[in-house]
Amino acid sequence: MTEAPDGQHVEEPGPTEVSDPLIRQELRRATVWIGLAIAIALAWLLAQPLLLIVGGMVFAAMLDGGARLLGRVLPIPRGARVALVAISAIAFIVGVFWFAGVELIGQFEALKAVVTIQIERMTSWATSLGLMPAGNHAEALGRQLMGSLGQLTSAVGTAIGAISSLAMIVVLGLFIALEPRIYERGIAWLLPMRQREGFYETTETMAWTLRRLMFGRLVGMAVEGVLVWIALSLAGVPMAGLLGLITGLLAFLPNIGAIISGVLTILVGFSAGTDTGLWAVAIYFGVQTFDGYVVLPIVARRSVDLAPALVLGAQILFGALFGILGLALADPMVAMTKVALERRARTA
Repeated sequence: MTEAPDGQHVEEPGPTEVSDPLIRQELRRATVWIGLAIAIALAWLLAQPLLLIVGGMVFAAMLDGGARLLGRVLPIPRGARVALVAISAIAFIVGVFWFAGVELIGQFEALKAVVTIQIERMTSWATSLGLMPAGNHAEALGRQLMGSLGQLTSAVGTAIGAISSLAMIVVLGLFIALEPRIYERGIAWLLPMRQREGFYETTETMAWTLRRLMFGRLVGMAVEGVLVWIALSLAGVPMAGLLGLITGLLAFLPNIGAIISGVLTILVGFSAGTDTGLWAVAIYFGVQTFDGYVVLPIVARRSVDLAPALVLGAQILFGALFGILGLALADPMVAMTKVALERRARTA
């Protein structure tokens, strides 16, 4: 600021004044990139809470789908239908965990011992043929194989963190399912007016996709679990109930779940003899074939089309980054991302 000859003050640009249009444009770009970097850092730091929110949305989609189906036969208010579906779902989950914890916890310990022994036999056979170097690999392989299973069944034991996470997902899902429009309008309020209509259409399509995706997963879980349980019981395979329960739970994870449950089933089958092991192999491939060629085509008409390689890649990535919760929610997150990208491509 300087003084003019007539005594008046003349304002001059300060050090923070940027009048060059090129510099202003570059500053805006830098601000966008810095904001994006901060958003990525926050998403990484808050990954677990964000995954719990996504889990609550997935559970809400399941409750909403159940309430819609119940509304076709039971003309009661939506809130009552959601509550009825939620109580039934929670009762089923508690019953499964109680059955697993009381009746099958001893079988689970026996399952770990059987798997370790079978892996030791396989490594010894491979070592004798020169396929593997000499050494005790059974314990390490057993820990790796049972590690994932232990994570998936941690809620059955004393894992307070897993139980509290499940409780948070259930509570979030209940609140979202009871009044979904409140949260939808709240998020839309943060957007410009011109983008709100597209946001409503995108969220509606996402909800539709999640409902059908979860419907397909639940049907697949029930079919695989029951068929494996009945078939293994008839074939005389030990721990048929536990293997059926594990197969049903792992069916929630496409591709990876089928591989883990198949390996466990075959190892337990061969622990009871060669004939029983061959029956276990036949049952595994028979159930997977029936599920792939009969159940999935029927469900696919009401579900969402996702490429298997895309789902498997997302499971590997999210599982490595976020653990078991990321692995379980990889499929729904890929489905919602696909809906958002398709919507953006259509409106571009």
